[in-house]
Amino acid sequence: MTAYLTALGGDRYLPSEHAGGAWQPGELHFAPLGGLLTHAIERHRASSGGAPLVLSRIAFDILGFLALDEIAVRVQTRRPGRTIELTEATASIAGRDVAVARAWHSVVGDTGAVEGGSAAPLPSPELARPAAFDPAWGGGFVRSLDLRQSGDAVPGRSTAWVSSPLELLDGEAASPLARWLGLVDVVNGVAVRATPDAWMFPNLDLTVHLLRQPEGRWVGLDTTVAFGPSGQGITGAALHDERGHVGHAMQTLTVRPSPRA
Repeated sequence: MTAYLTALGGDRYLPSEHAGGAWQPGELHFAPLGGLLTHAIERHRASSGGAPLVLSRIAFDILGFLALDEIAVRVQTRRPGRTIELTEATASIAGRDVAVARAWHSVVGDTGAVEGGSAAPLPSPELARPAAFDPAWGGGFVRSLDLRQSGDAVPGRSTAWVSSPLELLDGEAASPLARWLGLVDVVNGVAVRATPDAWMFPNLDLTVHLLRQPEGRWVGLDTTVAFGPSGQGITGAALHDERGHVGHAMQTLTVRPSPRA
């Protein structure tokens, strides 16, 4: 198997062992599912003859446990338009909705004259040192990734690059954007404040805002994780590709002691 998911036809997909989640056995990691929902939105827009817009924001909400099982996807245009458009994709497993993505696309224009305010580029992944995820993380997805660290990581703070030798899909051609976004959810695991065998901090959502369309197969993550005093947490990251700053990602975390502790 060389991909995270196999297309079965009829908007159905089967995850491979490489898509396994990090928190418990039999779980699907959200990262490849996020890539799949992005792919489904792109296919829908292409087939419906939507205006030539680009992705500006995509927000994912995780509605429940993600079983490592067959996935069905349905997509609808919520707000059509020539300059902005909102599209929604929903994933279901065993007849139950488990995740929803809402994507805003916007018109392309030349704004080079007022461009500015982006973060400084990260050092190239070629200059970063090979690293490993915390061994307490489980699942095939984390083990499939190439992780490289820029600078020294401390609890709750990290600058890192991630890539994968695997394709997002087998049986359908996924775009570079879908493959790239299919890695971003790992941001929650690169700058942990506490080891995942002692504390759980799964994310309820993932929102990505883009300054421009990302390029290449490396995702740069300049990440900060904060835990509050009453069970809430936030992961935030500036996103980069090898050209420089691409956008930002945010996650809402639910923090609690691990039953394994």
